[in-house]
Amino acid sequence: MAIRIVQPSSGRPILNEGGAPAAQFNTWLKLITERTLIIGTGLPESITEAAQGALYLDQAGVAGNLLYVKRDADIGGDKTKGWILV
Repeated sequence: MAIRIVQPSSGRPILNEGGAPAAQFNTWLKLITERTLIIGTGLPESITEAAQGALYLDQAGVAGNLLYVKRDADIGGDKTKGWILV
C-alpha cells in the first residue's frame, strides 16, 4: 500500500475555532514532519529512530554511502532498525 502525502484542501481552514491546527492540517503536518530529511553523522542503523519512509543523510559519508531510507517500521519492536543504503 502506497502512502501519498497530499496538500490539504484549500477550502478547509488551517486553524480551528480555538486557534489550534485543524484536524486535516494537523494530520498533514504530522506526516510531513515524520518523513522529513534527517541529517546526521555516521550510520543511522540502531541509533536513529524514525518513521517508515524517512530519509537520512550521513554528512560524514563518502560517495556511495550517503543516503539511507527507513524501509521497515521496526525490527523486533526497535524503531531504530530497518535502515537501508540507497
